[in-house]
Amino acid sequence: MAGPDTGKVINLRAARKSAARDAARRQGDANAAKFGRSKAGKRAEKDAAARAARHLDGHRRETGGDDSDA
Repeated sequence: MAGPDTGKVINLRAARKSAARDAARRQGDANAAKFGRSKAGKRAEKDAAARAARHLDGHRRETGGDDSDA
């Protein structure tokens, strides 16, 4: 009955789920390559934002309110 021409019996539900997982993994990998950033890139962006915030805070004008020069 089972000759060399017969294939392996598989559960179609499991095969569909496996194929869906594989497709989702491929899509995720493509998105990571397209939109993802490296750890060094994220750190550089964070450092640049902190540097810009320090620069702005260093050039902030102080408004005391008790200066009656005007």
